[in-house]
Amino acid sequence: MSAQLPVMEAFYTLQGEGVFAGQAAYFVRLAGCDVGCTWCDVKESWDAAAHPLLTVDAIVADAKRHPARIAVITGGEPAMHDLAPLTAALRAAGFRTHIETSGTHPLSGTWHHICFSPKKFKAPLPAMYASANELKVIVFNKHDLEWARGHGDQASPDCALLLQPEWSKREAMMPLIVDFVKDHPRWRVSLQTHKYLNIP
Repeated sequence: MSAQLPVMEAFYTLQGEGVFAGQAAYFVRLAGCDVGCTWCDVKESWDAAAHPLLTVDAIVADAKRHPARIAVITGGEPAMHDLAPLTAALRAAGFRTHIETSGTHPLSGTWHHICFSPKKFKAPLPAMYASANELKVIVFNKHDLEWARGHGDQASPDCALLLQPEWSKREAMMPLIVDFVKDHPRWRVSLQTHKYLNIP
């Protein structure tokens, strides 16, 4: 039997945010997280024991039922798990492998795209900065903008730097983000377009 992972949910939709926003993708939300963001919108993902274990074969078989060939592994904090068997099987099935991680655990597996989203609640591993393709900071208050600069300064030159307003604070934060990006043009805005467009 193939390796197993705790899966909260898996679904086919459009990527709503970040560099690949607007593209069709198959999402696998793995359960388990030890970061504990107060504003997390999927807190039910935190307890890995509350969700079923699915085999890698079953996960990939379901992904293959859909036409897109981008698989996004998210959480929770997916890097808590050994993802090498999953990425190997996805790649063998013709998928691009993407991960969304807070960078608090060493990465396993082989990735086409790494979205690194550091959080104040638990410090990321220093090694994450060199490997990230996309650094996305969630802006909950104005202090998060300067905090983001410190992370952006450590990213590789070809890493996309993104500022994304926390959904409940978007109206207050967007004017600050716009001014920040105008002053620091290496950064750009990321929006949760799926929420604006009501795409599940």
